[in-house]
Amino acid sequence: MRLQSYVEGEWRTGESDGVTLSDAVTGENICEVSSAGLDFAGIARYGREVGSPALRKLTFHDRALALKAMAKHLISKKEEFYTLSARTGASRSDGWIDIEGGIGTVFSFASLVTREFPNDVVMVEGDIERLSANGSFVGRHILSPKPGVAVHINAYNFPCWGMLEKIAPSLAAGMPVIIKPATPGSYLAEAMVREMIAGEFFPEGAIQLICGSAGDLLDHLEEQDVVTFTGSASTGHKLRSHPNIVAKSIPFTMEADSLNCAILGKSVGEDDEEFTLFIKEVAKEMTTKAGQKCTAIRRVIVPAEKMQAVEVALQQRLSKAVLGDPSVDGVRMGPLIGRDQAVDVQSKVDQLATECDVVMGGTDDFSIKGADNSSGAFYPPTLLRCDDPFNKTLVHGVEAFGPVSTIMPYDSLEDAINIAQLGKGSLVGSLYTFDDVEARQIILAAAPYHGRMLILNRDCAGESTGHGSPLANLIHGGPGRAGGGEELGGARAVKHYMQRTALQGSPTTLMAITGEYYPGARVYSDDIHPFKKYFEDLTIGETLITHRRTVTEADIVNFGCISGDHFYAHFDEIAAKDSFFGKRVAHGYFIISAAAGMFVEPSPGPVIANYGLENLRFIEPVAPGDTIRVKLSVKRKVKKAPRPGEQATGVVVWAIEVSNQHEEAVAVYDILTLVAQRDA
Repeated sequence: MRLQSYVEGEWRTGESDGVTLSDAVTGENICEVSSAGLDFAGIARYGREVGSPALRKLTFHDRALALKAMAKHLISKKEEFYTLSARTGASRSDGWIDIEGGIGTVFSFASLVTREFPNDVVMVEGDIERLSANGSFVGRHILSPKPGVAVHINAYNFPCWGMLEKIAPSLAAGMPVIIKPATPGSYLAEAMVREMIAGEFFPEGAIQLICGSAGDLLDHLEEQDVVTFTGSASTGHKLRSHPNIVAKSIPFTMEADSLNCAILGKSVGEDDEEFTLFIKEVAKEMTTKAGQKCTAIRRVIVPAEKMQAVEVALQQRLSKAVLGDPSVDGVRMGPLIGRDQAVDVQSKVDQLATECDVVMGGTDDFSIKGADNSSGAFYPPTLLRCDDPFNKTLVHGVEAFGPVSTIMPYDSLEDAINIAQLGKGSLVGSLYTFDDVEARQIILAAAPYHGRMLILNRDCAGESTGHGSPLANLIHGGPGRAGGGEELGGARAVKHYMQRTALQGSPTTLMAITGEYYPGARVYSDDIHPFKKYFEDLTIGETLITHRRTVTEADIVNFGCISGDHFYAHFDEIAAKDSFFGKRVAHGYFIISAAAGMFVEPSPGPVIANYGLENLRFIEPVAPGDTIRVKLSVKRKVKKAPRPGEQATGVVVWAIEVSNQHEEAVAVYDILTLVAQRDA
């Protein structure tokens, strides 16, 4: 069988024999992979000219709904993916991280985009910037999708998760994707992409897949394209320095394998919970996915006086990790993805052994349950020891990408920090301590060298996702050796595929462009109260100016009695005179309560509920005898997708400005209301 690529709207088979892929457990041939004959220039052009325009017509919420539907479909097919995942050497729990963890990431981005992005094709970012004295010239930042393609070059160790965590934010942003999975596990990625294409969740051209070599694809990329890479640092550096990437300043995000560390705090005793957590976490990171994780713990940094205890405890725990066929009961760790990888790991262990002692593993003398190693790719959990980490430096530069870690001692916290920094940049580091002073000292010094840091102790261990688990709402990436890039991180990931542009102009023009009201823009009003209008009938900038109300002594007394707020500035004439205000003033919350009474239309209508207040600022005090007035403007509208059987609604954000008799603003804020749409 020859694996196919999905490009230019159809499934295509490579024109010549390619790489033969084998079952990691049995060595049995699975398929051949070749991209020979594909038109890589045409693939890039198809994404830009067919996929990009169609995707960019959809709003953020449309794309989020498509992601959600796609994720639901993929989860329904998970058992098919688990079957293929087992052939990569993954156990069921390994496969869960890759398959369901990846699909869960898609769900996360679908939810995040619906929650944090507008139901529009452009996103307004940050606050308005006043650029002139009278406010007729203002600035604002917008984010719009890059009209190019996002090329995602993935590592072999997570064929599903590695792909999904990249394409979800790309598609959400409005950029079509070209997926290039690593060849060893490409048959699993291909199976998942087949389901994505068959479901027609996104417009044609939004998703393409290249199985096999990427050929000269990078030669055909343009300034509006984006490239992301996950894999070895050496390959990443080679791709990042590609002449076309450099010449056209094409954004290139790199997430490289790194020598991640785990630090046992000096304050931790052998009987403390944190000691046990440390041993469990190190052993888990060595055996999960057979250590084939970019986040796996490679350097184990331990107080010198506890080296022997850690060494013994790790050996005891690792000896319980049964190695063999993942489909056999009792097996906790499967093989590496292929024989070539096993050979590479052994060569790196041999190299490290020139400066380190081999505590356990590191040879071909080990038992396997349910299989043999004549054709499989098994490698045992291997623990090394480096007693002089400041002078024996191979451990800080050579990575065996398998079930291999090295323990090393430190004398002071400064030494522990310096050893961590010798890795020259990591995706993740973890610290195990119950001493918060110790935690602060280590984390603040080590943080610049890490993309993420986990502080694990008895308080959070029960719910912690662990050292090696990137999360959709936190960044994944790291400095230096780790590639210098960022992925995930919630909205940051989506914005990576968009262009941030500063707009300058009049409030009225910027309002027309962005679909958001700005103070000073031309406004519109009619004889119908805005609260009597359906969602579709409201216009951005539509404004209501209310009647006036004079604040009285009785108002202040009554509000104080109702609320229980008898702060001196409201009730003590003498103390108030000596205060910041120089006089008695009304409660701030009375002002916004009174304002609501002034702008609300009390009879039933399309406004269903007020469910939020944002950005409240009290600007000037209001004293008894002052007269206030309210200006209510439609600032922003967000159309919501209707649920079956429910009234269609939208969210209207109203800009509120309360002013006094001198036309000075005394309070400004936004309120959010749920407003009914007209019946279809």
